[in-house]
Amino acid sequence: MTDETLAPETNTVRVERVVTSGTFSLDGGTWDVDNNVWIVGDDSECIVIDPAHQPAAITEAIGDRTVKAILLTHGHDDHIRSAGAFRDIVRAPIHLHRDDWMLWEAVYPDADPDAGITDGEIFEVAGTRLSAIHTPGHSPGSVSFHLESEGTDHSGVLFSGDTLFQGGPGATGRSYSDFPTIIGSIRSKILTLPEDTLVLTGHGDSTTVGAEAPHLEEWIARGH
Repeated sequence: MTDETLAPETNTVRVERVVTSGTFSLDGGTWDVDNNVWIVGDDSECIVIDPAHQPAAITEAIGDRTVKAILLTHGHDDHIRSAGAFRDIVRAPIHLHRDDWMLWEAVYPDADPDAGITDGEIFEVAGTRLSAIHTPGHSPGSVSFHLESEGTDHSGVLFSGDTLFQGGPGATGRSYSDFPTIIGSIRSKILTLPEDTLVLTGHGDSTTVGAEAPHLEEWIARGH
C-alpha cells in the first residue's frame, strides 16, 4: 500500500492517492490487481472514490476527517468488494450508477448501494465540486468525476475510473462491456475537455486529455 498527494492542491482541496492490492474476478477468471483509491478534500472532510481492497489502510490515510460520500466509478468487484466494509467504518453513503447495480448485487445480494449517480450530478466537498459524467462502455454504469479547476495549474482533474488509461480505453472484452460504447464516451465526454485536464485513473499512472487525444484513431483501428 502506498499513498501520496498526486494532483495539485487548490485553495481549499487536495487530491491524495492510496494504492491498494487485491484481486479482480469476472467471467470465471481471477487476476491480481493494484487499484488507485482517490481521496478528495481538505483537513476536515473528504470524498473517497473507489475504496478498493484494504479499508483499514484507506481509513488510516483519511485520519480523523469526515467522509461525506463514497463514489464508485463502476461496479466491478475490485472496485466494490471492500466498499461495504469501508462504509461500515466511516459511516458514509455509497453512490453507484444504477446501470451497474447488477454487478453490485453479485457481490452484495442482500444490500443495495445507498444511492444512484446521475449524469451531471454534483457532489460538494471542501468548498469545491465534483461533477459526475456518465461514461459507459467498460461497464454500463461507468462514471467519471470532474473536479473544478480553480486554483490549480490544470483545467480541472478527471477521475476516469477504468474508462480511460494512459495509453487507451479500459478493457471491453468481458460481460457488460462494449468497445464502440467506450469509444463514444471517450470521444464525446472526455476528449472534449481541455487538453491540460489531468486524468487520474483507476489503475496505474495518470495522464492528460492532450496526451491521449491524438491516439483515438489508433485505438479504434486496433479494436481495444
